Formats: sequence, structure tokens, C-alpha cells
Amino acid sequence: METNQTMVKMMLDSWNTLIKQFDTALDSFTDETLQKEIAPNKNRGIYLLGHLIAVHDDMLRLLDLGEKLFPELYEPFIKSPDKTIDEIPSAKELRACWKKSNEVLTQKFERLQPEEWFQKHTAVSAEDFSKEPHRNKLNILITRTCHLSYHLGQFVLLK
Repeated sequence: METNQTMVKMMLDSWNTLIKQFDTALDSFTDETLQKEIAPNKNRGIYLLGHLIAVHDDMLRLLDLGEKLFPELYEPFIKSPDKTIDEIPSAKELRACWKKSNEVLTQKFERLQPEEWFQKHTAVSAEDFSKEPHRNKLNILITRTCHLSYHLGQFVLLK
């Protein structure tokens, strides 16, 4: 296995492991539990779920894999803090979005060849990428994997 292929496999394995860990935690919580705050005056579980869906959904655009599936989640879960939007999707709706988002990302990730992960993502210009080749698609996966790990650590505090 060549180096690029090994690096991509390592990162995809990390991503998939964290997705499974988040799934396990999510499946263990009732919809009522998701309404609880992680800690006093902090985000609720439902907000973290919506936030992760919105962030992961944006990966489609950043990795040039298509359009967002759930653009309506940007306003309540990226642009706005928790509890500032009167109506957000239900836990049931967000659970379905989470599942769909992960299915689509998995399918798209599986189609990418190792060398494609080292191409520029859509938020960097060709000129900047020539100076900073680390600003590639794999870097997006790395940063989003770290982001997921951070929020998984918060999410499990709902127990």
C-alpha cells in the first residue's frame, strides 16, 4: 500500500470509528434526553446533533462532492447559538438527517481515489493552493474528524 493510500485509509478509519461511536451514543438517548443541556447553561444534545449534521453536510460542498442535503440547518445550527431559534427540527427529524448525511458521505468517500484527497478543496483558490498544498480535501476530513471527536466528548455527558 503506498503512502497516500495508507494516510487516506487511516483517516477514513478514524472518521468511521467516530461516526459509529456517535451513533452508539445517539441510539442510547431518548428524544427527551437530547433536550438536556450538556452542562448548565451550555448547548443541548439536540443542538449538538443539528450542528454536526450541518457541519458534515457542508463537507459535500467543500470536497466538491455535490450540494448540501440540508441547507436549512445552517441558520439554526451554525449561524445561531442554541436556544436563540424558536423552532428547530425535532429529534426524530434530526436523527433521520444524521443517518442520511452519513450514508451519503460514506458513498461519496468510497468513490474518491487516494490521490483525489490531496487535491484542493473548494474554499481555497488555485493560487493559494499552489503555495499551501496542505489545504486539500484530506485536511477537511482531518479537521472535521477532530471536530466530531470534540463534540462526541460533550455529547456523551448527556448520560
